[in-house]
Amino acid sequence: MLKEKVEKILVEQIGKEAYSSNLYLAMASWAECNGYPGIAQWMYAQSDEERVHMLKFVGYLNERGGKAVIPAIDAPPVDFKNVSDLFQRTMEHEQYISDAINTIVAVCHEERDFATHQWVQWFVNEQIEEEASVSNILDRLNLIGDNGNLYLFDRDIMGMRNSGGAEA
Repeated sequence: MLKEKVEKILVEQIGKEAYSSNLYLAMASWAECNGYPGIAQWMYAQSDEERVHMLKFVGYLNERGGKAVIPAIDAPPVDFKNVSDLFQRTMEHEQYISDAINTIVAVCHEERDFATHQWVQWFVNEQIEEEASVSNILDRLNLIGDNGNLYLFDRDIMGMRNSGGAEA
């Protein structure tokens, strides 16, 4: 059975993962409406992945005798200045999620919940990959510059999901 403090922080993470899924869905829609089908595809895949993460938390909580509560979710932003802004916000959000996962690890350690501590390590590693993937994209966008042609970037972005050990 989960300790109350661990259960509470895992339930909070369900909301964060749900928001992540909605955020990337909103970003996908923006990209699609602005003529970036490759970026839209990348963001749709990210949205799906975040939903899977949410479901992992739901399943774990229920399996361990807790109760997964599905919270209301704030609406994500729907407008972005440009592609660089979109991915800068993506990086900021992934760093926020990394911090949230690290907080879960700290609570597990504090509460001596070594089973959950072990389980959440998958998310620690996932966040390392997420940040590396977005960092790679930001590096490429910096190479293109503000006035660069995004056609090839948009065409090739899905290939960046699994390149160089920086999977999304």
